[in-house]
Amino acid sequence: MSKGKLAKFADMETYENVFQYPYSVVSDVPFGMRGHWHEQYFNNQNPIILELGCGKGEYTVELAKRYPDRNFIGVDIKGARMWTGATLALQQGLKNVAFLRTNIEIIDRFFADDEVQEIWLTFSDPQMKNPRKRLSSTYFLQRYRRFLVDRGIIHLKTDSNFLYTYTSLMAGHNHLPVEAQTDDLYACPVNRDSVAVSIQTYYEQMWLARGLNIKYIRFQLPHEGALEEPDVEIPLDDYRSYHRSKRSSLETSK
Repeated sequence: MSKGKLAKFADMETYENVFQYPYSVVSDVPFGMRGHWHEQYFNNQNPIILELGCGKGEYTVELAKRYPDRNFIGVDIKGARMWTGATLALQQGLKNVAFLRTNIEIIDRFFADDEVQEIWLTFSDPQMKNPRKRLSSTYFLQRYRRFLVDRGIIHLKTDSNFLYTYTSLMAGHNHLPVEAQTDDLYACPVNRDSVAVSIQTYYEQMWLARGLNIKYIRFQLPHEGALEEPDVEIPLDDYRSYHRSKRSSLETSK
């Protein structure tokens, strides 16, 4: 039987690699390590890379194992899921990985200017009804600019054709340099040695078993230039999550 949620939360209160600052906490108590992750936690000056919406933290842990000369932080609000990756990282003695439980809407409260080099968005909720909630939207990109280095890299890996199409249009509309892009990662990988191909999450394996293509896009985020949302209708995905149909009767959205 899997460990219960309350027990997992109790565990994480004792984990040295977990920082829990949901909105209700950080709104009253500033995050003291902002701008000091290198010296106060990682004890090195290696690049910091975030996985936003990390879920169980599988991708964060695998990235940390493959790249010991880089630092990785998995971010999510759902602690019971995060417990899996945090526990595994401790068991394997990984010192270049941490987990931050918070709302991604306030992610810029935890990192200072130029503190982060890359961001991974792995199988994010496409949020087909509300562009402000999409993790690749201009709303979030403006926040990422507050701590991502100039021309820092953003990776999007998704099963959602809607989110992939939206992100591609958003990058094109704002002239963001796209380094790699494919709508079928495993049929036409952008790089056969790429970490985008070689690491698969639990949910990704389910999507592949269902016969869905995995999409990937990697682009730079310059600091300069205003960001605008693309004014284009995009066909909606015909599913909401694994084995669940979409709730809306609409066929397209912006």
